[in-house]
Amino acid sequence: MGAFVISKRNNDEYKFVFTSRKGKIIFTSLSYELKFECEEDIEKFKQDIASADFLKFKSSNGKYFFKLMSGGNHFATSRKYTTSLRLQKGINEIVLYGSKSEILDFSENDFIFSD
Repeated sequence: MGAFVISKRNNDEYKFVFTSRKGKIIFTSLSYELKFECEEDIEKFKQDIASADFLKFKSSNGKYFFKLMSGGNHFATSRKYTTSLRLQKGINEIVLYGSKSEILDFSENDFIFSD
């Protein structure tokens, strides 16, 4: 199952990525000034995933990507894929697992590791 991972950008704004079951990033959100806005949008997206739109594009260098639209607004942009089949597999992963995926918060730098 995938996961939504919240982190902080270099400019101190928040973002999240959706990762596949294998840990590969499928899409990255737009920036958020406040962390709770980020968390709210993830929850809204998880509830309304069936109504999300995936606008597919092909870049000038031949790579495939999609823009994720939720509620008519641009929500996130996918990573680049080498084939349209891989792009569709990324979309399928979101549709199948997005609503059940956990939210991980890596936005603070106070991680504690133990052995």
